[in-house]
Amino acid sequence: MFFVLSKTNTIGNQFLAEMRDAETQQDRLRFRRNQERIGEILAYEISKKLKYVTREVQTPLGTATVDVPVTQPVLGTILRAGLPFHQGFLNIFDKSPSAFITAYRKVRKNGDFIINIDHIATPNLDGKILILCDTMLATGQSIVEVCKELMAMYTIKELHIAAVIASAVGIEHVRANLPKAHLWIGAIDEEMTSKAYIVPGLGDAGDLAYGEKMG
Repeated sequence: MFFVLSKTNTIGNQFLAEMRDAETQQDRLRFRRNQERIGEILAYEISKKLKYVTREVQTPLGTATVDVPVTQPVLGTILRAGLPFHQGFLNIFDKSPSAFITAYRKVRKNGDFIINIDHIATPNLDGKILILCDTMLATGQSIVEVCKELMAMYTIKELHIAAVIASAVGIEHVRANLPKAHLWIGAIDEEMTSKAYIVPGLGDAGDLAYGEKMG
């Protein structure tokens, strides 16, 4: 499954436009909320692909028959930029457990970088559906390394990767290294800078959401 929100005219495009807009970005609350909104939309789209079971619900006046998901997915995110995006998924899958991963780029002297994974806090993922949320999918290296680490630890039943904005290069990297993963993307941009920032992108999502970090 490969879903791109911006390919269809929906209100989601308004949220994406506001996240990109340099003036609107000055409102951190709105920037975080728009991440949540896009997360909610993508979560809803993913919910269409889950398996459902029929159950009876007792109302004050009778019995209703309703189809509900068989299981709730586990919602994972990479700290810190992905937290508001993850919250959007949690707003929809409100019974889901969550996983949190700390990963960062370690830049070498020649300008290249490797991905360091510091910490993983997760429920048991054996036989589970995992939705891994990260606001920006630039090179795709962080997502791939995190997924490989989790797949080495657990037998994940189904893997979904969600991002607000991705680069074309990042998409290619993920699809080459995680061919069974389902991708859910807000929008795809074609270019990246030499420092692996997506162009036109929106800037540093973590800084825009929470303030500039040191280093």
